[in-house]
Amino acid sequence: MTNPDTPVERVLQRVVLPLDADNDVIPLYVDGSGSTKTTDTDTEDGVEADPGQAVPTTAPTGDGFRSSQVSGRRSAVAPDGTVVSFGSYFNGFPAGYWRRWTTLDEVVLRVVVHGSGSVTIYRSTSKGHSHRVESRRVAGLAPVTMELVLPLKSFIDGGWYWFDLAGDGGDLHLDRAEWLSRTDASPRGTLTIGITSFNRPTFCVDQLEALAAQPDVLEIVDEVLIVDQGSDKVTDEPRFGEVARQLGTQLRVVEQANLGGSGGFSRAMDETVTRGDSTYCLLLDDDVVCEPEGILRAATFADLARTPTIVGGQMLSLYDRCVLHAYGEAVAEYRWFWGPAPGTPHGHDFAAQGLRGTPWMHRRIDVDYNGWWMCLIPTDVIRKVGLSLPMFIKWDDAEFGLRARVQGHPTVTMPGVAVWHVPWHEKDDTIDWQAYWHRRNRIASALLHSPYPRGGRLVLESFETQIKHLVSMQYSAAELGLLAIEDLLEGPQRMHRDVRERMPELRAIRATYSDSQMLNDLEKFPPPRRPKPPRRGVQPKAPRSKAAMLKTAALGSVRQLMPVRETSRRNPEMAVPHVFLQWWRLAKVDSALVSGADGATAAWYQRDRDKFRELLARSVRVHLQLWQRWDELAGEYRTALPELTAPQAWRDTIATAD
Repeated sequence: MTNPDTPVERVLQRVVLPLDADNDVIPLYVDGSGSTKTTDTDTEDGVEADPGQAVPTTAPTGDGFRSSQVSGRRSAVAPDGTVVSFGSYFNGFPAGYWRRWTTLDEVVLRVVVHGSGSVTIYRSTSKGHSHRVESRRVAGLAPVTMELVLPLKSFIDGGWYWFDLAGDGGDLHLDRAEWLSRTDASPRGTLTIGITSFNRPTFCVDQLEALAAQPDVLEIVDEVLIVDQGSDKVTDEPRFGEVARQLGTQLRVVEQANLGGSGGFSRAMDETVTRGDSTYCLLLDDDVVCEPEGILRAATFADLARTPTIVGGQMLSLYDRCVLHAYGEAVAEYRWFWGPAPGTPHGHDFAAQGLRGTPWMHRRIDVDYNGWWMCLIPTDVIRKVGLSLPMFIKWDDAEFGLRARVQGHPTVTMPGVAVWHVPWHEKDDTIDWQAYWHRRNRIASALLHSPYPRGGRLVLESFETQIKHLVSMQYSAAELGLLAIEDLLEGPQRMHRDVRERMPELRAIRATYSDSQMLNDLEKFPPPRRPKPPRRGVQPKAPRSKAAMLKTAALGSVRQLMPVRETSRRNPEMAVPHVFLQWWRLAKVDSALVSGADGATAAWYQRDRDKFRELLARSVRVHLQLWQRWDELAGEYRTALPELTAPQAWRDTIATAD
């Protein structure tokens, strides 16, 4: 019998190379491109430079690392005269996160190499300054194993460890490397992977095939559970039978009505807890490509966390695969709006600037929640805080993370744990049927969690959004936004009903508006014709100050009350590519041909004076009611929260929706 007090070796993070020979993703795994790295930013007069800016110095990294230097999933070569750095997104060790959130006080780096050259270990500070820790020479064809014990004590605000290989006098080969701990013999947690799918069977089976090819990941997987909510069934995909055979009893598919992400993921969480085998439930979107090593890292981090902790993966762009779209997520409490965590820009391109040359990435970034594109949740947390709110989509992951935090369970978004996902800029779900869920769920989560009276600026911002929709001729989005607030005013008892029944109603309402009638061929519309050229040839420009913005909004609103030009009903007055879809531009015309975010469709927006008056009057009335009743509603929603998120409430909703 193992003595529980005897330290055991635990692999925290393995050094890995890409699964396929794709040079596009190499910079995520290896920095061998001669990129900059940060150095001391103290100036001569003792004033420190902005730590958010890289100070470029030439790193001795050779002519660039190519896929031909990858000799296996865990092995690579540094040719003679080159330096290959594993100070990269997937292979650097984010020491600051392990120092803050786990029980570890040191980490062991083990590197197995052969050939001729040196292995050099570096560390960084939270400001992004890098320091050499130790260097060791290697000479000979026999594999050499190096081990270094590295302390974590000074990483309280952030910082990373990594190592470089230098070929010198011959090629230096990496056979394998891993970051280890020697800690108590605590049990290794297992997980259920819950994938919510809606009419993406090809993507879903791709994920299953990728998992089936990773036996080391499957060792900690009790079950892969597909919650299929679509009409195009995963089980009907031609390749499903073979991958089901490979996964055997580890794969299960359940089918239910479309209850959105909150319904699908609640089912996955409930099934995981009810079955009782797994320590964690790992939620995955059905349209992502996962780096499977991240699953092992997330589970290991959670195993060693000080308290039951939600561990989230970051989002890389599926289209531009070296771009990290979301590093960490936070809620700006006064506005009550989600966005990047402070100090973390969206869309960082590792092909342009690696980890070593990105100082802000060396700080430990704390988050409020993690998106459910990849999110590992301990079953103990699910039992304690409940399932998702019935939100269909939007804000369900944010609200859950905030609710868990209140009850003592933080969320950690881990660097090196990630999926590739369609980036936000390829969508515009704020003006389609999802506008309802955006508005309703944003306000509902604020009613539950906002620390500010009447939600801070939220009510005013919601009204401003209405005005922008109205002057942009986006009447369907304005209508759905109002329906969202009117439904909220009725109280929390509607939420399970709405997640079950509201979708077809929303689609029917939206279909009556011209701005929602999308066609896939521009030739189906009359050609755009301006009634007269722009004054002095000057095109519309964005307001550059708050005063200018208010003036533009006021003039645009007044203009909505003027008669509509008859010519605008025969021809759109202008064509607006989606990239130029701004309210201040549309406020100046009576109709416009507007392209969709998908690049495949367009709609003919048309100004309607009567509809503007009606929706504006309702907007004033509804927002005034929300402002006046805020405290009352907040009390109602907070009281109802345990019942709304209870497993039995979701089981009843699922049963009645089928």
